[in-house]
Amino acid sequence: MALAMPAEPMPDRDEFTVEDWLALPESEQRIELIDGSYVVSPLAATNHQICTGRLRDVLLSAAPEDMEVTEGANVPCAGEGAIPDVVVGDAEPMLAGSVALDPQYIHLVAEVVSPGRSNRRRDFTDKPRMYAAAGIPTFLRVELIGEGAPCVEVLVLKDGEYVQADRVCAGRTLRIAEPFEVAFDPAVLVGPRRREVRGRE
Repeated sequence: MALAMPAEPMPDRDEFTVEDWLALPESEQRIELIDGSYVVSPLAATNHQICTGRLRDVLLSAAPEDMEVTEGANVPCAGEGAIPDVVVGDAEPMLAGSVALDPQYIHLVAEVVSPGRSNRRRDFTDKPRMYAAAGIPTFLRVELIGEGAPCVEVLVLKDGEYVQADRVCAGRTLRIAEPFEVAFDPAVLVGPRRREVRGRE
């Protein structure tokens, strides 16, 4: 099925820059810049969006006043451009309303893995490479399918590459120390809403 494009056509070129990417008109679709090409995605499935929103809420409830948490932001990554599902960064630049958020102000990004081979390649190969190149300290990857799902993997930057610090699935408590302490059971990210978002042992 062909994807609908933004109201204004995108330039016809072999390779695009971050400046080209940031100059695109606003769109309801997600347009990222990977390896010099635009990658256009429609809105994710509703369970993906619900998971993203709940993860944002979990992180925001634990964040200190000098940090903010948002769903999505334009993040330049060493010549490429990503839009993470969730971004944790310094409050001042995030509240300033800039079109793109400088990676130096970002402490954590998160991606909820969507089904499909190309989506998994982006979430497991392209995005880690891009976020590592941008120097973002912590990357969370959430898997909604598979044994024990949902599962949350914590990757931390070490010597320019991400290494796994933890991976916790539903029914256990994930504890994250950086950029601030937060603990939760990945089970709260899916299924019927719970009145309290908290982990269980």
